[in-house]
Amino acid sequence: MKRALAAFLIVACSGCGLRPVYSGGSTGPVATMLSQVAVDPIPGRDGWLMYNKLKERLAQGDRASPAYRLVVTLDDQIIGLGIRGDRATTRERRTLRARYQLVQLSTGEVVLDATAGSDAGIDVVSSEYATVAAEQTAAERLSDVVADDIVARLALYGRRTVARQ
Repeated sequence: MKRALAAFLIVACSGCGLRPVYSGGSTGPVATMLSQVAVDPIPGRDGWLMYNKLKERLAQGDRASPAYRLVVTLDDQIIGLGIRGDRATTRERRTLRARYQLVQLSTGEVVLDATAGSDAGIDVVSSEYATVAAEQTAAERLSDVVADDIVARLALYGRRTVARQ
């Protein structure tokens, strides 16, 4: 029964026009475009995290002449949500938002201007060390999510521009 369902889905989806973004693997057109993106340094600790995560995901080597430059501006906020009767915060929400622009170096034109963001909840406990550790862990996880969103959007841009060429 499962094989029949799988075969039906393969046949049904074969004509729907869906194509894998990363077709061709690491030498495909989208992966090649992503490897040609140079990430500008991002200020601050969270910027350092985001910079490294983006470089890792873009598989950027030591290219002498990249075709694109990625400019990222971060907005990181921690807001207290749960308040006890003695006015102590018991819950926080950390929000990381990134505005990013993809600049084509040959023309200086901004070819993509978008935002990505994510939120994480943090329990505030009696140990200040544990709370700070939770805030830092949240920053790392949020950087992962936002970097994934940015790279997915860059890959979609790459797929669309490769299709036009």
